[in-house]
Order: sequence, then structure tokens, then C-alpha cells
Amino acid sequence: MNQTHFQEQNVYRFKRFVRKTYSAFNSMHRVVNIGVVTGCALTFLPVSTVTAQKTANSEEQQKVMEKELNEVMVTASRVETSIDQTSKLVTVITAQQIEQAPVQSIQDLLVYVANVDIIQRGGRGVLADISIRGGSFDQSAVLLNGVNLSNSHTGHYSFDIPINLSDIERIEIIHGPAGLIYGSSAFSGGVNIITKKRTDYKLYASVESGMHKQKGMETRGVAKLGNTINSLSVGYNSSDGYIANSDYDIYNILWQTRLRIKEISKLDLQLGYNDKQYGANTFYSPKYPNQYERTSTYMGSLKGEFGSTLKVIPIIYWNRHHDQYDLIKDTNTGRNYHRNDTYGANLIFSYTSVLGITSLGGELRKEDIMSSNIGKEMAEPHRKYTKYDDRTNTSISLEHTVSLDKVVLSAGVLMNHNTLIDGVYKFYPSVSAAYRPTAKLNISSSWSKSTRMPTFTDLYYKAPTHIGRNDLKPERSEALDLSFKYNESFFSAYLTGFLQWGRNVIDWVKEHEEDEAYTSWNMSKIDTKGIEMGINFRLGNLVPLLGENSYLALDYARMYQDGDTGGMISMYSLNYLRDKFTVKFNHQIYKGLSAGWYFRFQKRMGVYEHYNWKTGKKGITHYPAFSTLDLKLNYHYQDLDFNLTLSNIYDTYYFDRGNIPQAGFWLTGGISYTFR
Repeated sequence: MNQTHFQEQNVYRFKRFVRKTYSAFNSMHRVVNIGVVTGCALTFLPVSTVTAQKTANSEEQQKVMEKELNEVMVTASRVETSIDQTSKLVTVITAQQIEQAPVQSIQDLLVYVANVDIIQRGGRGVLADISIRGGSFDQSAVLLNGVNLSNSHTGHYSFDIPINLSDIERIEIIHGPAGLIYGSSAFSGGVNIITKKRTDYKLYASVESGMHKQKGMETRGVAKLGNTINSLSVGYNSSDGYIANSDYDIYNILWQTRLRIKEISKLDLQLGYNDKQYGANTFYSPKYPNQYERTSTYMGSLKGEFGSTLKVIPIIYWNRHHDQYDLIKDTNTGRNYHRNDTYGANLIFSYTSVLGITSLGGELRKEDIMSSNIGKEMAEPHRKYTKYDDRTNTSISLEHTVSLDKVVLSAGVLMNHNTLIDGVYKFYPSVSAAYRPTAKLNISSSWSKSTRMPTFTDLYYKAPTHIGRNDLKPERSEALDLSFKYNESFFSAYLTGFLQWGRNVIDWVKEHEEDEAYTSWNMSKIDTKGIEMGINFRLGNLVPLLGENSYLALDYARMYQDGDTGGMISMYSLNYLRDKFTVKFNHQIYKGLSAGWYFRFQKRMGVYEHYNWKTGKKGITHYPAFSTLDLKLNYHYQDLDFNLTLSNIYDTYYFDRGNIPQAGFWLTGGISYTFR
């Protein structure tokens, strides 16, 4: 893949990359990722020349560039949509940004998105919850290449997916209720992970080692056979842990095949396996430091895309998650077994005409669980499982998008039915608009509604510290936002304000501090308001010595939540991230040597419960504010890359949830090889 430069006018043309799935557009932070071309990651959509220089034909070049940029495709809808037809608010993390970041997992990576709250319970992607705009870990949908893998057992396991960082082409994050796009699980937003489908190399391999006896490896092979592109990715990570009972072993295997049928049609197969074993030191209750988990995930999907003017996208998928949870490691005390299956089928039609783009989609999704703890009593036990329950979710969505000169309007509705509330059909509308008064300024707004069904854990789980209720109602959300984005040749900026209203929000609460167990409960309401803002300086345009890829990005998000808890002590819902400030600075040091500095500051509201093992007493404490600084040094030499990652450089003692301490200073080094 090549990139054409208009060097005399300093204008970029992207004609080679139109209508490709690996192109990306971020309509909120405006990132355009052009394949894997080194050095081409632009923050915001540039619709002006790179410099202020003018020539006789610069105006003509400008028109050409704008026309071709408008054809770049994004997936912020049920189907891929061109930029000039998109008015959704999206954050995109590109493959290049992933390579520059001082991270070892997807969860680590999302920590540095200012308006996303990643609540880690263990290090290096062991277990983490995602919260978007103040939602809970159960309220954000997680997808892999457009296939919804959200876990109906509990959202704690939504990232138990067979993905290595080297597999990822980009990550798209939808902010706010996104039921129309991602389905009923996207109560407060969603994350769609897009994997690589290219053949720009044949083999990639990496190894790393670090403190706490950390070991890691990834290998990925790619082969083109006839009309197919095939890839196999294998990954392994392990550590003895940074505190007692924080060890882990993680395995990932992912197979992908893309079959090209003529030029405009394709068929994608993906098969994956993820296995985790980890010490869960006080993960779910501070009273039990020796908790342990063993999980495994099997997944498979087949997704097609046929036609052009009339596009048909069929999807079938299956996902199975096993979990063995020990309240006390390697004992029968509090041991639970769970097996959660999800089967689904989607059929999406998209028609493009002079009136715009019309999309009609349907999904049939069955979720079931067999367990020793969760569900209804089985007539006959099945092996170690004594309980079972299932439900079927049916949804139909209709959306239309129209472009009128400088204005893009989009409206749609999701009709949803779940057998959990048999006979009830609910409608969730969505409306959005974008206005571009000048080539540098974009104004957009959206209003949408969504819902979420209680997880099986919410409904049935019983333990000394948790008691579920099977009479819970589905959650409902409604949100309104307004965004301003501005782009210049060397910097871009954005400002977003939003309001979100949650009703029947599910939380785990207890009435008195001395009570032993939390109980699941529908809170009457939680209202959230907040702002998101940021600025990105493309330093390569200003200081060439720093390298053409250098940039400085500053992002800040602030939220406020008001909820009616009825005097109850909340475990999750009101423990929101009030302030989060991030700084990302990537620059060249000398030729192939570069550095990535990542800083974050955050302040969480709410309280957490701690337990004194010596006295046996419990206490309630407010969350303290904290900051961390990470650094990654990269050296590129021919087909070899060397890296050194210094995590939590000044050894901050902090925790994201409860009193589960996170890792202090952690040094990791690695080497990777790419065979082309």
C-alpha cells in the first residue's frame, strides 16, 4: 500500500484508500488511519492544506482532497458509512497508536482514553471492567469485528476474548447509548475491536520479559491462498504477580479467514480460544484474599457482505464461556461452576440512493447459563451443573441518513423484545445531526435511548457477600450531547457536553454498613452530566526534529452523577470517575529511536469497603486521587523492533476499585521481528 503526496502543495491525497475496512475516521477526535503507512495518523479530519502555503492550483487540489476524504469508510453504524454520511460520536485508537503505547493489554490501552473508565482488578489485562460516561461494567457492549461478545453471565468477563495487541487494526468507541448501533447491551456505549485483514507481512513474532517473573510472547502468521487471506495468531502471558495471589497465565488463539467474492463482496470467518487462570486477591470481597478464577472462552462467527448499492450483511455467531470460581483457592468452600452460551444471527440490509442511506437490520440472540449457583433448579443435574436458565432477545432496527450540503441528518429506531419480560415490546429511537459551517469547524449533536437486560448474576447469584434478585427490571437510558470540533494544519481540538438519564438502574447495595451481603436492586434513577475536551498538537509539522509522527495530546473529562439510592450504600453505580486528565507525548529521539510518555490523573467519587484481617473489622473510605506516568522506548532497525516499557515510573500506590492495590513500578523489555 502506498500513499501519494502532493509535496509542492503539502496536501495529502487518500484516493488509494477509499471504501476499505482498514480506513478509519474518528468523528469526535477525528483520527484517520491510512492502512499501516508509517507516520500517517491524523487527529481530526483535516479538510485544509497541511500548511498555509498557496499555489496557482491549490484550490483545485483542495477540492480533490475533500471529495476523496469524504469517501473514507467508518463503522459507526450498522454498516460501514462514508465520512460525509456520519454524525455519530466515536473515538478511534489506531494500530500505530497501539504500537507506541506503553501497554500490555487492551485494558491497559483503554486506560488512556480520557472519557473511558477502566477499573482494573489485576495487572496486565487479567480482569478489568469498562465504564463509558459513568455507566457500569455491565452497561457497555464489547464487539469483535462487529460481532457482539458481551457476556450475559456478568460484564466482568466481557474482555475474555482471544485477542493479542498485534492483531488489532483499530478500536472504535461509541460514547453514550448506542442500542441502534450495537444492540440492547450498549446502555452507555460500546467498544468495537477491528482486527487486521492485510497481507503486508508474512510473519510477526515477539517476546518480552519483565519484573515479577513476567513472560510474554505473540506470533502471527499471514498467508494469501487463492481468493482468501488467512491468519493465525497465538499469544501467551504469565507472571507470579506483584502481590500475594495475583499470579496469572493467559493464552490466546485466533484464526481468521477472509474470502473475497469478486471485488465488492467478502466472507469473514473467525475462530478463537481464550484461557485465563489468575489469583483474584480480594477481587469481589475484601474479606477473602485467596479467591481464584479459571476461565475459558470459545468463539466463532461467520460474517458476509454482499452487494454495493443494495448491501446485504448476514452474521451468525456462537460464544461459550466457562468459569470456575473459588472463594478460597483450591478448596470447595464457595466454589462455583458456570457455563454461559450465546448464539446469535444478524441480517442487515443497506440501500444507497439519492435520498441517502437506509439500513434495516434484525438480530435473534439466545443466551443461556448452566451453573452450580445461578439459575433455576434443573430436574436432573448435568455433570457439576444443577441450575439453568435462558432467554431470547429479538430486535429490529431501522435507520436513515441523509446528507444536505453542509448538514448530515440521521434518525432511526430499535424495537426490542426479550423473553425475560414476555409480551412487552419496547422502542428506542435515536436522532443525530452534524453541521460543518466551514472546512475547519464541525458541530454535531445526538439524542438516543437504549436498554440493558439484567445479567444472570444480577438475577440469581448467591454468596456470603452477594445476593441476586430474580424480579429485576431492564435498565433504560436516554442521552443528549453537543460537540464542537476544530481542526487546523498543526492542531485539532474538541469540546463535548452531555446529559444522560438512567432509570431502573441495577446496582448492588446494602442498607447498613455492618451488613454482610450486597443485594442487587433497581435504583429509581441515576442522572449524569459531563464535559469532554481535548487538544492535539501535530508536532511533526512544527518541529521536524521530533519526527513526522510526533504529537502531544491533552484530554480531560469531568462528570457529575446524582442518584436516588434511598439511603442505601452503593457498590458500583455512584462510584464514578469524576475527573480524568491524560497526556500522551510521542516523539523521535534519534533516527530509529522514539519515546512515548503517557500520564494520567484521576479522581473517583464514592466510597469503598476495606477489611482488617487482624481485627476482623470493616470500614468505609473515600477514594483518593492519584496520578501515574508510563514510558515506552522503541528502537526500530530493519525488521527488528526493540522496546523497553517503564510502567508507573514514580511507583504510585493506587487502586481502581475497592481496596485492590494495583501494580507499582514495573519494568518490561521485549523484541519483535517482522518477516515480509
